[in-house]
Amino acid sequence: MNKSLFVKMKQLLFLISIFPLLAIGQNTLNRTTNFPKKTVFVTSLPPKENVCVFIMAGQSNMAGRAFVEPQDTLPNPRIISINKEKQLIRAKEPLHFYEPGLQGLDCGMSFARELINHLNKGIVVLLLPCAVGGSSINFWLNDSSFRDIHLKSNFMEKVELAKKYGHLKGILWHQGESDAEADKIPAYENNLKELFKFFRQYAHDDSLPILIGELGSYPVKLSTKRNWESINKTIDHVAFSDQYCSLVHTGDLKSKEDFIHFNSKSQRILGQRYAVAYLELIQQNKNKRIIKQD
Repeated sequence: MNKSLFVKMKQLLFLISIFPLLAIGQNTLNRTTNFPKKTVFVTSLPPKENVCVFIMAGQSNMAGRAFVEPQDTLPNPRIISINKEKQLIRAKEPLHFYEPGLQGLDCGMSFARELINHLNKGIVVLLLPCAVGGSSINFWLNDSSFRDIHLKSNFMEKVELAKKYGHLKGILWHQGESDAEADKIPAYENNLKELFKFFRQYAHDDSLPILIGELGSYPVKLSTKRNWESINKTIDHVAFSDQYCSLVHTGDLKSKEDFIHFNSKSQRILGQRYAVAYLELIQQNKNKRIIKQD
């Protein structure tokens, strides 16, 4: 083999070896292409009674893994959130900041946009991100540190912020993929009920609305699909047995290429469904109170 051919082969082997790294870098760049370049801080709020606060909790499909498009970063003066320093900001996707290398589109902005269409014009929606990808229900219950975040303590911190700025109106919950394993599924229902009980106790609101999203129905692997279906049956049962819970269906929603996370379009639809579920739950319980009074 002549020297020039040997050198060319070495160069080719080097390029092959670093190609995965180059691909990861490109994917990271693409993921953040449309992330907001400017943060707008909120310096004044309406009275507390006009600030409706919602906590977004759970794991990665609530934290958001979908691609952020320009439409997702259009601000609305009636929709605010916080940054990692807990400062109030004009809300733009991505809302979650706990996992910088994984941030993506969640359902928060689409939820708020749909919701404000049904609220008085003077009302502001404050979204408090609290979800951490990969977190199992036991990590939430035990206040374990997961990805350097104590999950229950982080939730409590968000409740205190809600009290500071307005009134906590509900929790958007999506979680269960990490518990969709044969040895974990039997305990999931009791664990979920126990966690929701804690949420309401800490918020001092026994009727605090909790909106529960189903897992997606798109897994390809048969065993995964069956396990996710088992978790969904549990989620359905918990939602229907709790007067102050509402179920958000996801059976028709689509995934990213990983078959784990909702894609961008589905995240936007999911947010709209959370809003509709909240409004319907409020109306149902309002009607029940009216009937009891009569």
